[in-house]
Amino acid sequence: MKRLFFFTAIAVMLSSLTASGAPVNVSEFKLAPRIAARVASGEPLNIYVSYHDVSNEFSPFVRAGVERANKADGVNAHFIGPVGSNADAQISEIETLMGKMDGLAISSVSSDALAPLIDRVVAAGIPVITFNTDNPDSKRLVFAGQDLVQSGREAGELMAKVLDGKGRVIITTIDAAAQWSLDREKGAREALAKYPGIKVVRTLNTGSDPQEIYSAIENAMLADPNIDGILSMECCSTPAAGEWVERNGRTGKVKVVGFDLLDMTVELVSKGVIQATIDQAPERQGYEAVNLLVKFLNGETIDNVDTGVGVYTPENISEVIKK
Repeated sequence: MKRLFFFTAIAVMLSSLTASGAPVNVSEFKLAPRIAARVASGEPLNIYVSYHDVSNEFSPFVRAGVERANKADGVNAHFIGPVGSNADAQISEIETLMGKMDGLAISSVSSDALAPLIDRVVAAGIPVITFNTDNPDSKRLVFAGQDLVQSGREAGELMAKVLDGKGRVIITTIDAAAQWSLDREKGAREALAKYPGIKVVRTLNTGSDPQEIYSAIENAMLADPNIDGILSMECCSTPAAGEWVERNGRTGKVKVVGFDLLDMTVELVSKGVIQATIDQAPERQGYEAVNLLVKFLNGETIDNVDTGVGVYTPENISEVIKK
């Protein structure tokens, strides 16, 4: 049986993304007079980083990067965002703070809902970049994060490898309608479509509450006990899928591939319950969200930053544990 373990510590770190955007300098941007005055005076900049759901388990990793940039860049960096994926709440919060912002980094709950707001913020002379989740149809300057479609392809390929090219798969996600989820699922389905022996049975929208995630996976597996693989699109349904497999004695029989390095995910990968997980460097995303805006406002040219695809399996997960 072929294994996926030749995928040891893949870390694709690209200098920039090619999907959209180009290097940009503040000289090409009509900066709001109040912000230009603050930059000229050397006062600490007020950078706001809006994450699409500050209550999920991925959020603290992003926040840690924001806090690191806050100290390194000598700015006032504020980590904000809605509790739960609520586009209206994210829009309302940003609108309230527009007069205080010298720069905004945003991970959109919904690309369609947030694009007009991003354009209004830019029109007001406030530089905006996206991170974690891109909004390429808006007038944002650059993007810092993972190429989501490509990471979905990587996940799909990993699932195909651990299944030896055949089996029945469900895709799980905490928010099937979110753009980041749609992008990842697109890539995953593209990859899996190359394997005639693999059938994607359904996409399971679990919601974001930890107990609801587990229950949704449990009910789906009870309803269809012939599932061979669970492919998670994000941080939070990955450990839940692994937990279900372990509790039900299905380790090695139901394969799990997912995302991120939550503590439970790392533990379950080390035990061989989860076959692979993809890291997207969330701490770096938070750091770059602030740092790119600071560089831009200080006159440096900035470009997209791809935080890469790091693949971890039972063979190399010890690298994470040591850290």
